[in-house]
Amino acid sequence: MEQYPSARDHEERAFNAQRIVGAGRGDLAATKVCIYSHDTFGLGHLRRNLAIADQLLRSQSPFEVWLLTGSPVIRQWNLPPGLHVQPLPPVIKTGAERYAARAPGQLFGLTKGYREALIMKLVEEQRPEVFLVDHAPAGMNGELLSTLALIHNEIPETRTVLGLRDILDSPESVRRTWQEQDVHALIEHAYDDLFVYGSERLFDVVSAYGLSAKVAQRVRYCGYVVGRSRIEQLQAAASGNICWDRRRSGAQPVVLVTAGGGGDGYFMMRAYLRGLCSGAPNDFYSVIVTGPLMPRDESEALHAAAAGRQDVQIVSYTTELMPSIQAAEVVVAMAGYNTSVELLAARKKAILVPRSAPRQEQKLRATLLATLGLFDSLESDDTLAAALERRVPRALAAPLPREHSWAAVDLRGAERVAAELARGAARREERIQGVA
Repeated sequence: MEQYPSARDHEERAFNAQRIVGAGRGDLAATKVCIYSHDTFGLGHLRRNLAIADQLLRSQSPFEVWLLTGSPVIRQWNLPPGLHVQPLPPVIKTGAERYAARAPGQLFGLTKGYREALIMKLVEEQRPEVFLVDHAPAGMNGELLSTLALIHNEIPETRTVLGLRDILDSPESVRRTWQEQDVHALIEHAYDDLFVYGSERLFDVVSAYGLSAKVAQRVRYCGYVVGRSRIEQLQAAASGNICWDRRRSGAQPVVLVTAGGGGDGYFMMRAYLRGLCSGAPNDFYSVIVTGPLMPRDESEALHAAAAGRQDVQIVSYTTELMPSIQAAEVVVAMAGYNTSVELLAARKKAILVPRSAPRQEQKLRATLLATLGLFDSLESDDTLAAALERRVPRALAAPLPREHSWAAVDLRGAERVAAELARGAARREERIQGVA
């Protein structure tokens, strides 16, 4: 069995990550925020939490931010200056509520125990003013329960916040799972606030997930989270920081195909290539970004399928996809939260191909955005290649949605999270001064 890295090894990794991104502002009055991001699949949680961390560190109110992340690609990412990082041993999701250690030969139970110890150690040492938990109220496989108990019993002044994207799965499935795992009671007793990264008008989580009246009073709809750096990348997109070769694409319009991390995007990309191969030569250029988490055999199969085509370029991945989204004429993508939000921020014509399993999240999101008239949506079934062959040329020729359609979606989530945490810090400071 491969030897598991020691606590010293992980502390060294954490120190090196801090050194790479900076040591923070060094402001003694800064509000300390610990963000937990379990990152068991894809890049969505990492990207959303980095957007929030970036906004906090840019805020006029001083924040010191720690990110606890299990992402296997955290070292490859462009991190906000001043962010402290505590890596967690990465795990992978193998099924509904089932996980395994990502490293071959390592026992999941030991991996989980080590992650749990690292989280508790950081929270106990840092004693943050805010503990912001992304997505999973109990953490990956319950790994946060001991830390939440520690906060409740030993650090009650820490404000616990659960941050949820609006659509998790079908409401029926979420209610059933939360009932089985007693999540409603956990949220009610362990969390001071619940931030929803979405809009009540578009998706009401209180009614959808059966939240109690007591919890409903703690819900704050923040809007959809897109990082300020992403918006700035849009503004700087004309500088040419794109992922494809302009010499190859020439003056042709570009169709960008992306599936986020790429762990489950092969079916869409293979169908896209089949759609290209079944028709006449195209008058557009295709760029397929496979993602850093796509298995090697799938990536190699896509390269083989595109071999010899001058109108297709395959890119392994880029940590800065936003300029490429902005420069493309049409984007073909799955309907993950972050990709969808970035397409909205770019106001880009897009065709969404949501996965239908193991959760209904993407399908519900794609349907919602299609109903608003913002994006097209296709089923991820055996007809996908033929559907893409028809829809891509149609999307290239279609006009953009009208202004009122884009305005229906609030993209100020990261700013509202920072503002809400700043207000909470100010109230806390007032209480301390009042006691003094």
